[in-house]
Amino acid sequence: MPPRETIDAVACANASGYSARMLGLPDPEFTVVTAVLTSGKPADEHSLQRLAGLRTRTLFHIRRPKADRGGPIARLVSGFKLRRMTARELRRRLSALGYGYERLVSRPARWYHELVLSLCAHDPEVRAAIARKQPSTGLIAVALGLADGRFDRVVMAGFDFTLTHAYGANPLIAERGSVESAHAPTDVTILRCLARLRSDLFTSEPVVHARAGVPLIARPTLAGELA
Repeated sequence: MPPRETIDAVACANASGYSARMLGLPDPEFTVVTAVLTSGKPADEHSLQRLAGLRTRTLFHIRRPKADRGGPIARLVSGFKLRRMTARELRRRLSALGYGYERLVSRPARWYHELVLSLCAHDPEVRAAIARKQPSTGLIAVALGLADGRFDRVVMAGFDFTLTHAYGANPLIAERGSVESAHAPTDVTILRCLARLRSDLFTSEPVVHARAGVPLIARPTLAGELA
């Protein structure tokens, strides 16, 4: 983590608010959650349950797009599955978990993608990467922080481009046989572009610096340490 005294506000993605609370950080200014959080699948339920009793000021919900391919039956099946991934279902599940928020903002995934593209000056490489695989929820949280305008800098902490969770073993790792996130190539492409274009994005994670070129935040010199 960055030095505690340098943190003015916290932003989280999915269940990382659990880790923030364990670290004694304030409730998030905003939290971004993906629609699949309420899909009912074991990996998503694993994260959803960690939100119990937590709070955030603003909750951003990334809506899942409706299926526009296949025949009528395929679209009907897709629509049936999507019924669990609505903002209404999210409100219901979070209420049962005692999760608190002041406002819920639910927008289509394309709205968040366009925000990322605007921050990247509509870079064609970024556009192509998003077309192949959408950015991670964590990357969307970074974009919202950069676009907020209230903060001098955004510091990425807790990112490593894998499926690992600080709050428990992610069932997806065993299911897929890999710890690498499918969003990693897109995230790296976006972050490399942002690192070139902006001076207000930093990271406390060496792996983010190494893979995406995001500047490492300066660590304060400790007493007795030669800098």
